[in-house]
Amino acid sequence: QVQLVESGGGSVQAGGSLRLSCAASGYTYRIHCMGWFRQALGKEREWVARSRLGIGAYITYYADSVKGRFTISQDKAKNTLYLQMNSLKPEDTAMYYCAADVSQDCRGTTPADFGSWGQGTQVTVSS
Repeated sequence: QVQLVESGGGSVQAGGSLRLSCAASGYTYRIHCMGWFRQALGKEREWVARSRLGIGAYITYYADSVKGRFTISQDKAKNTLYLQMNSLKPEDTAMYYCAADVSQDCRGTTPADFGSWGQGTQVTVSS
């Protein structure tokens, strides 16, 4: 069993930056794929970014809506996942969730592809 706890959300003006963190505990050795999702009010949860360990480096993937603005990274020693969010837009306003899974190919982009979830952290971007 894996536990995930997010932090770092808050309110920021458009163009600003925030860094989200996700601390993992429990059977972290089983995790091969970690990602971030977000869910705006009245909308479905959508995939934002994911990361898996390749040969000597992490391989990252991004949704088109955040590519070039968001950066996902991991600190394996600290069992922590990050999401650096720059050039934030009002449409980035949502609850952001950290997710993890044991799948080694890490190709999933739907909530059903991830078995462990955090409680979420709110990000609000004002214009």
